Formats: sequence, C-alpha cells, structure tokens
Amino acid sequence: MRNRNIRIMLVIMVFLLLTNNFIAYGDEISNDARCAIALDSKSKQVLYEKKAYEVVPMASTTKILTAITAIKYGNLDEEITISKNSAGIRGSTVGYRAGEKIKLKELLFGLMFKSGNDAAIAIAEYLGGSVEGFAMLMNDMAKNIGLLDSHFESPHGLDSQNHFSTAYDLALVTSKAMENDLFREIVGSKEISKAKYNFTRDYNNINKILWNIPNANGVKTGYTGQAGKCLVSSINHNGRDVIIVVLNCTPRWKTTEKIYKYVDKTYDFKEESLNDLVKDTKINGKDIKDDKFYYVTKKGGEFEKNIKEFQVPRKSMCGDILGKISIIQGKELKSEYIYKK
Repeated sequence: MRNRNIRIMLVIMVFLLLTNNFIAYGDEISNDARCAIALDSKSKQVLYEKKAYEVVPMASTTKILTAITAIKYGNLDEEITISKNSAGIRGSTVGYRAGEKIKLKELLFGLMFKSGNDAAIAIAEYLGGSVEGFAMLMNDMAKNIGLLDSHFESPHGLDSQNHFSTAYDLALVTSKAMENDLFREIVGSKEISKAKYNFTRDYNNINKILWNIPNANGVKTGYTGQAGKCLVSSINHNGRDVIIVVLNCTPRWKTTEKIYKYVDKTYDFKEESLNDLVKDTKINGKDIKDDKFYYVTKKGGEFEKNIKEFQVPRKSMCGDILGKISIIQGKELKSEYIYKK
C-alpha cells in the first residue's frame, strides 16, 4: 500500500511539473501558426521556434528571394517589356499591361509592395529567359545563402509540388536580404510616389505589419490555398533586425506581435569587440579583424564567455583559425571561430 501511494505521488509530481512548464510556455509564446521562428539577424541565434524546420509551401514570401536575386543579377535602370504571359498571370498583381515598359527597379517595388505576380514573371523572363531559367538562378542563390531545405519552381510562389521552404530558411534569406540597402528601402516603405524615381504609377505597401508594430521595417506577406496566410517580418530592435516568420497562420498579424513581445521581454541583445574579448588570451589582437561579436542572452541570467585558443603554426596564414569564442548560459547559445585576418 505504501509503495502504491509513493507511485501515485510521483505520478502527480511529474504531472504538475509538466503542466507548469506547459502553462509557462503557453502563456509566453504559444501561437496559431503551423510553423514559426524568431531569429536575430546579426548573431543568427534562434530566439523562438515552432516546427521551424518543417518543409511547407510558403506562397508569396518566395518573392524575398526573387527580389534579392534580381538586385544581384539585374540592371535596375533597364526597361523590361511586360509580356502577355506576365500580364495574364493569376493571383495578386500590380495591373501591368502587356507591352508596357517598366524599369527593373519599379518592378521590384511592384513585386514587394503589391505582391505582384505580374512583376515576378516579368523579372523572371528578363533575367532567366523563362520562369524555369530564373528558378535555376533562385536555387543557386538559395544554396549560396545556406538554405538547405528549400526548393523554388517559380518567382511568385503560387502552389506547386516542388516549391517549398521552412520558417528557418525564410528567416535566413530575409536576414541576408536586409543587408542590402535597396531591399531595406523597398520593404520598409509604406508608400512611394511615382515622382521619386520617375515610376509609371504610385505604390502603396499592403504589408500591415509596418503600421502594427513600431520600428517594423519589412518584409513580405503571402497567401495561397495550400500555404495559408504567411508573413515574414523584420523589426528593428535597438539597432538589430529581429526576423519573425509565421506560416499557415490565420491571425498572422497578432501572432507576429505576440512573438515579438515575447522576444522583447525575454532577451538581451549584446555586441562586443573581438579585440577586447581576446586581450587576456594568447591570441594577438593585431592578427584578427576588430569585428563585432553579436550574441543574445536570456534576461536576468548569468552567462559565461569562453575563449578556446587553438595551436597554430608560427607562420599562420590569412584565414587560419586561431580560436573559438562561445557564449554559455546553461547551454551553448552561440559560438564563432576567430580567424587570422
């Protein structure tokens, strides 16, 4: 009888522990998205995730990669003739007419402001010769950025069998895209008059997150029948872009706000000079770039900075690994190799 009572008490204790952990988790970061992530763009630390590595359709958030591929390979001032194929595409469009001549820079605003599938096709035909040709450029770009679980078949993201990504990959590509000044201007603007860049028409951004969250500076909405409502956002948080992705999420605006409030309440964002960090080690500060080391820690908790020095030849060369720095707070939060400049 005594053993039975002990077993019952243990079961109750385990249940209470699990329940308390669940309630704390739910109060802080539960959401209605199928997949979600919050990522610090500088350190690339994942601050929150829910099925962030699950492969799913991603709708028009595809256009983030379309835009940076076009910026990399295209001539922004070149005029592109809108084809019948472009003007007749289904889904969301700017309303370009077949035969219109639109500069690539204007097409990028139409792509991201209005989620224009017509702009996407025009860009693809200009740079890749066809949708299929441009998809090859997109997939090459994705590999170079480090997207491991994504494949692109179109520049617009309409549902197709082999067009997919993950919340994590979308956060990575957005982090990379936000390094580009033109991309930042496009996705962070609420409106653009045709007079500013001699465009053919005015453009208004359909991304409500720019109004809903102070300091929001992008990025892209999306919706298809298979992908559901999607949103990739960037919020400038004390000079750092916090990238938030929610996929297949009906209350995408509120869910994004909820995740950002959790990040704001939970984390401290830090940066230090690498030279300062290695000054008490055998690593010569003159041998390394005085880069910033970015990391994120939980608020109110102690953490440890651990620097491991590597044995290197006396005549070390540019690119040799001199050491490794790690941030530990219960577990390793961030690690980065230190290279000879």
